[in-house]
Amino acid sequence: MRKYYTITELTREFGVSTRTLRFYEDEGLIQPDRRGRTRLFRASDRHLIKEILRGRRLGFTIAEIREIIDIYKGPPGELGQLELMMKRVKEKREQLNQKRQDIEDTLAELDNVDEACLARLAELRVGT
Repeated sequence: MRKYYTITELTREFGVSTRTLRFYEDEGLIQPDRRGRTRLFRASDRHLIKEILRGRRLGFTIAEIREIIDIYKGPPGELGQLELMMKRVKEKREQLNQKRQDIEDTLAELDNVDEACLARLAELRVGT
């Protein structure tokens, strides 16, 4: 296994910008080693980047991702992290289900408006 990865290698691998990785560093989510102005990322940083990006795809905020990462580093460790992750996944699922219901309700309302417009257009055309 490699000891270090450059920022360029990781941006290419994960399809993100250097600005994104610097942001994660500024947020304290990753802590690459420094050699002058060069950032050198360890395998653990690479793993964290992978998990951060996964969390973002799932809709987690940076604060939620930080909380999940931080709980792993201290007690109760991985057990606590997994329990917290399951809780956050449940919450995210509930939010998405609510959004789905809201979208379905809005689509139904749009269908009603569309039908009402078509009906009124037909009435106006018949009257002319």
